[in-house]
Formats: sequence, C-alpha cells, structure tokens
Amino acid sequence: MKIHKNDIVLIISGKDKGKKDKILRVFPKQRKVLIEGVNIRKKHTRPKKQGEKGQIVEAPAPISVSNIKLICPKCGKAVRVGYIIEAKKKYRICKKCKAKI
Repeated sequence: MKIHKNDIVLIISGKDKGKKDKILRVFPKQRKVLIEGVNIRKKHTRPKKQGEKGQIVEAPAPISVSNIKLICPKCGKAVRVGYIIEAKKKYRICKKCKAKI
C-alpha cells in the first residue's frame, strides 16, 4: 500500500469529503485506514457494574484507501504516489512535483 501511518490525507468521497487529517493506523489486508476525526461512529455501551450508567462512545471507523489521497508535504496538493529506486532503496514520490515523500 502506498499510504503509511502519520501521513496527511484528503478524503475524496463519502460524508467527510474535503476533510484533511492524519492516519492513525493502517490495515493492509483489508485495504483500509483509520483516520483521526473522520468516519466517526457511535457505539452504545452497557453498564458493567451495578449503579454504573451506560454511555455512548464515539470512535473513528476504518475507511477504504480508494476514498483518500495523500497530501504532498512539499507542494501541499492531493497527489498520486509513485516509487523511485535509488542506491537499492525504494522511496515514495509525488507524481506532480517529483519530490520524495
């Protein structure tokens, strides 16, 4: 996958379209990512102990990789990602400005 943890991404489709935020976790087998403050779901929890109240917990849910684009740190635009190999090391590059990411 061309997207890594701590990358800044732009949501390109769905209810959170247009938001920019950081990736918290990557799930490569499901091709999904967990993004901070995006795709928030509400989960109702039951009381565990007697006298305790149930509550509604909000937590981010994973979103498909096809619905996000990486923000290039140099040009600041939403870009596609390519690869380049230099001295037996593989680097990600921005397809617009050709800068290493």
